[in-house]
Amino acid sequence: MWTADSMRFGAFLAPYHPLDADPALQLRRDIDLMEHLDHLGFDEAWMGEHHSTGAEIVPAPDVFIAAAAERTRRLRFGTGVVSLPYHHPLVTVDRITQLDLQTRGRLIFGTGPGKIPLDAHMMGIDPSTQRRRQGEALEAILALLRGDVVNMRTDWFTLRDARAQLPTYDPAGIEVATASTISPNGSVLAGTHGLSLLSLAASSPMGFEVLDRNWGVYETVCAEHGHTADRSRWRLVNPIFLAESRADAERAVSRRIGSMAAYVNRQTGERPAWADSPRGIIERWRTDSLGEFGQAVIGTPDEAIARIEALIEKTGGFGTFLVLHVDMASWEDTKRSYELFASEVIPHFKNRNRRREDSLQYAADHRELLIGQLVTAITKAHTDYYGDTAATGA
Repeated sequence: MWTADSMRFGAFLAPYHPLDADPALQLRRDIDLMEHLDHLGFDEAWMGEHHSTGAEIVPAPDVFIAAAAERTRRLRFGTGVVSLPYHHPLVTVDRITQLDLQTRGRLIFGTGPGKIPLDAHMMGIDPSTQRRRQGEALEAILALLRGDVVNMRTDWFTLRDARAQLPTYDPAGIEVATASTISPNGSVLAGTHGLSLLSLAASSPMGFEVLDRNWGVYETVCAEHGHTADRSRWRLVNPIFLAESRADAERAVSRRIGSMAAYVNRQTGERPAWADSPRGIIERWRTDSLGEFGQAVIGTPDEAIARIEALIEKTGGFGTFLVLHVDMASWEDTKRSYELFASEVIPHFKNRNRRREDSLQYAADHRELLIGQLVTAITKAHTDYYGDTAATGA
């Protein structure tokens, strides 16, 4: 049975970065963030794969994870996600199993069809074929990960007596997840193969609306294929930035939040009035989806708690909440945001302070007895001391 105190927490990075800063420093900061998350006790961190449009600057999540894993001890890493139509399945499996061994099993293999139209265009891939290709690649990859010898021919790859020469670190295999947005396609694919589900659009109005429906599809398809739908393997993503007050949060993001609005609006060719000021962008993002980013919490830990509780109520429970990380504040303010999340939001759901609260409540409920005993003990000690000194003539 699902309970909130079993939830895990992490961060999901595309990563989104402004176009007016040094990409070398941005990449280093992303690695620094992994170390910070590990220190704070977060459970997971995900890194995406993108090849164009400027803001999402990691084309090779496995390379990033290999570097970040050397700076961390317990954090699990997810590829968020490997775009399967862009790669030959055998090469994908070889790179993933190597990374799994290097990280001693700290890897989650997140998969998807590819998101950015320009990526597919540059590779000569028809976007209408990407989901089909994802399914074909996944079928081959899962067989290779199991240690099968695979012979398979499609219109875009061939496998001839193919096998993966490296094992997975855990003999039970690598956890594989499939991305889901608004359509049920991801739920169907994940349910067919018994994979974990990654809901990337959970915080957008449309994505939020279909969360329970898509989980229902996932449960049905799992059952049809002999798999168990396990809520602990369901991950939801939502943008969050925290500070001590709403005003502090707004101040922290105001200087750079415009770059994210420009990124969204440049792709759509729009120039809406709300994008003319930081205030307008913040209010838009809080109340509606800012393009692919979903609806954000830019405020306090209490607001983050309320958002996660709303997601729990809508879904009936899930395994991991991932903060969609957007580079829109100074490094110090960014670290503070995650510190607040770790110190105030995570303990709320994991119930880590219940025993402390119970202890204090007991003391309050029995204060007359306890204080009375304390007074008695002090009086006795005073009497014993002075009585003894009187007896010795001191």
